[in-house]
Amino acid sequence: MSYFDNIRTFVRVYELGSMSAAGRDLRISPAVTSSRISQLEEHLGVRLFQRTTRSLAPTEQGRSFYRGAVEILDAVDNAEAGVANITDNPKGSLYVAAPLGVGRRLIAPQVPAFLKDYPEVTVRLRLTDRNVDLTTEGLDLAFFLGQPEDSNLRIRKIADVQRVLCASPEYLARRGMPVSGHDLVSDKHECLNLRFPGATEFQWQLTTPDGPKRFRVAGRYESDDGDVLTDWALAGQGVALKPVFEIAEHLKAGALVPVAQETPPVPIQMACLFTHRRRQDPKSRLFMDFMIQRIAASIRPADHG
Repeated sequence: MSYFDNIRTFVRVYELGSMSAAGRDLRISPAVTSSRISQLEEHLGVRLFQRTTRSLAPTEQGRSFYRGAVEILDAVDNAEAGVANITDNPKGSLYVAAPLGVGRRLIAPQVPAFLKDYPEVTVRLRLTDRNVDLTTEGLDLAFFLGQPEDSNLRIRKIADVQRVLCASPEYLARRGMPVSGHDLVSDKHECLNLRFPGATEFQWQLTTPDGPKRFRVAGRYESDDGDVLTDWALAGQGVALKPVFEIAEHLKAGALVPVAQETPPVPIQMACLFTHRRRQDPKSRLFMDFMIQRIAASIRPADHG
């Protein structure tokens, strides 16, 4: 099994970008980590990393080997899990992150049913609208909306989520009904924006007759909490870009009204991120399967409602 240990070590060094960080993650010394990489390079007859005293970067051969190594480890982990039949009684803590709206409306309500089925699992749910780092924050899974920045993570897509531009009748009576994204910009509508540290400039991607286009909107209201934007929209303070499932009840009640319907927002991906691990954690797989099935069922009526 030493060859597989070397491959697992290579994968963690590649993903974490550091020998010492990979050693801490695998609970081995930096010397053992370096030795395993050297053994693997000698076996393959290539350099997998370019090393200096201050940096470590994968070579072209290293990038190529990483893709195949991940597939090998996934296959071995799945086989081991099947033989051991360890999914019957999963135990331990599961660290999960999700955006506020997704977590509050779609995930948190389903956690009790999951824990009822698996009484020896503890779910530690962290809700935040900022981007999270699974590796440095010790997370097992992270649900998200959009496109992940880290291409080294694994993704399970859940659904394409329909979104809507909306405002309150009070705001529209005061400022008028924008017909398209062009109106939002030219008439200087107050646009309510989700913003967190490190976020780029505000651009809403809308569907136009010429295809998707980004509109540089502006507004005086910003928050890193999507529910705060909903509250501001309900209070008549501006136009919000929201997933339909988050505000379906307000749309149905007429408290919020769709606007700029000639250029509707481009749907956004909802998915689950997870890392490669030494052994594929059965409780992570079970939780993903459990939530994905229920989330997809929950947002389907809202998307078409």
